[in-house]
Amino acid sequence: MPIYIVRMEHPDGDLWNKHVLEHVLYLKGLIAQGRLLASGPLKGTPLRAGFLIMRAEDRQEVEAMVEGDPFSREDLICGLGIEEWDPLFGMLADQSSKQPPAELASLF
Repeated sequence: MPIYIVRMEHPDGDLWNKHVLEHVLYLKGLIAQGRLLASGPLKGTPLRAGFLIMRAEDRQEVEAMVEGDPFSREDLICGLGIEEWDPLFGMLADQSSKQPPAELASLF
């Protein structure tokens, strides 16, 4: 199943504070379902921001998971990026396609 990296940016303030617990509980539910591999805040960014590493059949499924997030419901996502990612090397390599570019095939 493909892996996606999602970057969410949020405005700071009372609404973020009010809904962050519900947001994290939603993410923990996605972890329990095996859909979210990791998540956490970015440090030193102008806005509150975080990365989510998600597993999904396609981009539309990722978009649906983002839409189900309480931050989405409360219109607290002011920046969103979704990219498919193939973690060929490192701790998530078992989640990869295991199909490297031809130039790297000898490493597998």
